[in-house]
Amino acid sequence: MTSVPPAGPRAKDTTVDVLVVGSGTGMAAALASHEEGLDVLVVEKTGYVGGSTARSGGAFWVPGNDTLRAEGAPDSAEAVRDYLRAVVGDGAPASRWEAFLEHGRDAVEMLRRTTPMRFFWARGYSDYHPENPGGSPLGRTCECLPFDASVLGAERTRLRPGVVEAPVPMPVTGADYKWMNLMVRTPLRSWPRILKRAVQGIGGLALGRDYLAGGQALAAGMFAGLVRAGVPVWTRSSLVELTTEGDRVTGAVIEQDGRRVVVTARRGVVLAAGGFDHDLPARREHQSARLEPVSLGAEGNTGDGIAAGRSLGGGVALMQEAWWFPAVAPIGDAGPAVLLAERSLPGSLMVDHTGSRFINEAADYMSFGQEVLRREATGSPVGDMWLVFDQRYRNSYVLAGSVYPRMPLPESWYAAGIAVRAGDGRELADRMGVPPESFAATLERFNRLAASGNDYDFHRGESAYDRYYGDPTVTPNPNLRPLSGTLYAVRVVLSDLGTCGGLTVDGNARVVREDGAVVPGLYAIGNTAANAFGHRYPGAGATIGQGLVFGFVAAKDLAARKFAASGPSA
Repeated sequence: MTSVPPAGPRAKDTTVDVLVVGSGTGMAAALASHEEGLDVLVVEKTGYVGGSTARSGGAFWVPGNDTLRAEGAPDSAEAVRDYLRAVVGDGAPASRWEAFLEHGRDAVEMLRRTTPMRFFWARGYSDYHPENPGGSPLGRTCECLPFDASVLGAERTRLRPGVVEAPVPMPVTGADYKWMNLMVRTPLRSWPRILKRAVQGIGGLALGRDYLAGGQALAAGMFAGLVRAGVPVWTRSSLVELTTEGDRVTGAVIEQDGRRVVVTARRGVVLAAGGFDHDLPARREHQSARLEPVSLGAEGNTGDGIAAGRSLGGGVALMQEAWWFPAVAPIGDAGPAVLLAERSLPGSLMVDHTGSRFINEAADYMSFGQEVLRREATGSPVGDMWLVFDQRYRNSYVLAGSVYPRMPLPESWYAAGIAVRAGDGRELADRMGVPPESFAATLERFNRLAASGNDYDFHRGESAYDRYYGDPTVTPNPNLRPLSGTLYAVRVVLSDLGTCGGLTVDGNARVVREDGAVVPGLYAIGNTAANAFGHRYPGAGATIGQGLVFGFVAAKDLAARKFAASGPSA
């Protein structure tokens, strides 16, 4: 793939039925609109198609879809409603998550009809809060099967690259990742998966196929659907402002390479431009004055869609929230390396600047970040965070997606001070810069609890979600083992997958003003809209899931609207 994407279509004054701003889950809105017989245009701020979706794990949490049903997932509509009612509480209007449940199955089926993608159930990937009523330890998460991106033809070079590249061409799904991470501990289960994906990737290239997995597969599949349908996607095309007639949104001014054009949208505009991931002043205003966020969201996510909606009186909610994710502290221009399974695996713990544990390390990543910010808000900040582990851990598991078992930690990490190593706990504490007495006591207590298999302090390993990323060969608790021998510590920062506070919308994805009135002709989905699940993350892929579903919902509502303007077609 080239490092600089090709130019793509040239922007011009034009009229369409629906304008979609953003090419992540916004592509679902475009596909559904086209299927409804509407003329659609997608505009994307950056040079690549795919948005943060292409940088993600690509899972989607949409209960009740036909993939789950076909693969025998034990579930019921009542159980899902009980679960969301318990998890969301009063954090978001019930009409939002009820609409999500009502239309989820049809949204996924729309993707099956309009794209070459096929999906599978990530069986066993537990809901994030499975102990709640209706929670599922087996999970409701689905993924796209490895997808051959060669079907994109010349458009392949406009697809956004992924975050992590495998050492050899191989499409690694999220379900594969769980077992590949345990390649040393569970070779009989892990290595067949590794070999299967390696053969698929390397063999595919020999046959002219380009297999992708995760978020890249999902983005590529939707992009392929748009290409097949003839829906244009303008890249390098930023939203300048929305246009209106009276109180109705009729289109937008778009700027491409310094040129401004007007796109008239007869039915309306769908804002799918992500959150305000890379707007540091806004993040400090709404989230924390001392926050130094290291976001994995696409670089174009600077809150343009939210600002455009607010300029017309659109309300906002949950601006303090993000899809938080702890990560290895970045060095220089390198991006963050997220820590998912690493925090759950036995032979490790996390400490704050006092050398003390402060959380169930295996908790879901959004809850992890919320606890860090809660501590700061209550005057007991976590400060520097460290993931501590021993040599046996280092010999057994993949770290940060690129440091494989028995590989030494990169020398650049030691040079930058984000990794330290020592022969005992007190020496390690000195090198971390935490109080030795406190850390020694923490390590001693943790080892005692781990040996018993019960974390009475933070309950690590009690949840089915914790255990999903644990080591099944370790008993009685797959998340706990005492540390011994040579010790390591890696500094951790609070990263995120994107913000999830944004414009207030109703059950049809229509933007709602602060006084409760709808802004006619304006819709918001994905991270441009306030999280449909309030302050919570119900399961893996809930962020992508709601973007896909509300893209479908917006298209259905747009199709029911009368034409607001006329003009030349795109």
